[in-house]
Amino acid sequence: MTIVAENNRLRIQKMSLGPFGTNSYVLRCMQTGAGAVVDAPGDADKVLDALEDIEPIYILMTHNHMDHVGALAELKSSLNIAVVAHALDAGGLPVSTDKVLEDGEIVAVGGLGLKVIHTPGHTPGSISFLTERYLLSGDTLFPGGPGKTRSPEAFRQILETLTKKIFTLADDIAVHPGHGDSTTLGKERPAFEAFIAKGYDANLCGDVLWSG
Repeated sequence: MTIVAENNRLRIQKMSLGPFGTNSYVLRCMQTGAGAVVDAPGDADKVLDALEDIEPIYILMTHNHMDHVGALAELKSSLNIAVVAHALDAGGLPVSTDKVLEDGEIVAVGGLGLKVIHTPGHTPGSISFLTERYLLSGDTLFPGGPGKTRSPEAFRQILETLTKKIFTLADDIAVHPGHGDSTTLGKERPAFEAFIAKGYDANLCGDVLWSG
């Protein structure tokens, strides 16, 4: 478990969990003690341990892929809190969704506000969460490239998502993705812009790197 952000308003802890080493995040409002879990890849006991000083309100799902939901049913049963997701991905979760999220909605976690950004491409209902200068991007953006896409149409969609919704944000926004290391928009922007400027094959999809 690693603390990736901490100030007098919030704390964000990161854990790499489950058989695929998928990132889960635990947020805490430092003023109220309220919190939320973002994604539930596995190892429910480790998530529960991380909630020791937190009163969790939500399990926030960035999308419905199996490597993000392995502990969802167990956490839902143990915590008895609301599972929330975008409507387009909610049906693919292993538990029923208590609330569906819309683009631009603000999720209140104690004194924190998490802005919901609908970021389709990796899945139709992928969402990212922005709070202060921190973006929990799910599998939409990683260091060096976008999330995996399953068709050229989905790849074009994730590029549109990044162009219109993510890279419109400030360079100092820290990006905490669903797998691997964190980055910043300032680090990712030049490679993304160079990729767009040089053009790409109309049939491109799958695992893509900006430098590829």
